[in-house]
Amino acid sequence: MKMFKKIVSLGLAVMTAATLLTPATAFAEDVEQIDLVFSHINAETHTWHKMAVKFKELIEEKSNGNITVTIYPNNQLGSEIETVQSAIAGMGDCDIVLTGESMQTYVEELGIIGMPYAITSDEHMDAVLNGEVGEELDALMLGAGLRNLGAIKRGPRNITSNKEIHTPDDLQGFIIRTPESKMTMAAFEAMGAKPTPMAFSEIFTSLQQGVIHGQENPLANIWDASLYEVQDYVIETEHLRAWVYMAISEARFSSFSEAAQEMIQECATEAIAYEHELFLEDEKNLKSKLEEKGMTFIEVDQTPFKEKAVSGVLEVLSDKQKAIYDKMVAADPAA
Repeated sequence: MKMFKKIVSLGLAVMTAATLLTPATAFAEDVEQIDLVFSHINAETHTWHKMAVKFKELIEEKSNGNITVTIYPNNQLGSEIETVQSAIAGMGDCDIVLTGESMQTYVEELGIIGMPYAITSDEHMDAVLNGEVGEELDALMLGAGLRNLGAIKRGPRNITSNKEIHTPDDLQGFIIRTPESKMTMAAFEAMGAKPTPMAFSEIFTSLQQGVIHGQENPLANIWDASLYEVQDYVIETEHLRAWVYMAISEARFSSFSEAAQEMIQECATEAIAYEHELFLEDEKNLKSKLEEKGMTFIEVDQTPFKEKAVSGVLEVLSDKQKAIYDKMVAADPAA
């Protein structure tokens, strides 16, 4: 009898294990053959690229190779705007992109991601992304033809230059590269600078040749683009805390099976969490690494920069953008 009970117990254990394993195996077998193209603007040393690689590894493993991912870093497929256009078209030339305020090209309200000094802290950003504003922006992205797979937080943006800048007055006539963002351009115009939008890949050469005097980006981008070779100062304006979306062509995504859709979302969520850990670790060291390369950090009173930037941008906001901005400000846990 004891032997019989042991056999029954062993049989039940095997059946239980098989039951637990079956959904994962069936899940992979249910996924069709899909080739995804993932494009981003940064170097292969950047955490965004490492996130893309993690996504590729995860989904190719979990799908048993049914879903493959080809990654194109460094603007290889074109600028952010060009790859976004391709993803929206849904022809398979580019499926997954990393994009943020540049989406105002398609939906003006999405430009609010680039509103200077709108987000005051990481906690504030979490409240915005996980609340009413986050849901509203997700819906706007979907309406434009891109499905949000998750938000990737960025470090605060700072100005770099070859001269000391302490107040907005020091920006008079300063030619600064900005992304193609009406809000960013309006902010710097209000501070007296001359914003010049151009692709990220063109910044280094343009600085080297004197076409522009400076630029603005998070420390991670300053490091990965080796801007320390052509810029002497980092001006700690921290004028923008923002994020980008890991977004996939809705035309393509909606054509996939439910099993494939679930797997893509699951792997994207995991890859974004992986990137955030890398990002937090990098942020601890970037300032000292840039200083070791010869850059000098200038701490400034951010208040006058904020006053000029915000007043300048408020003048160009549409009513819809202003409504979202007010919700963003109200979401600040510290308010």
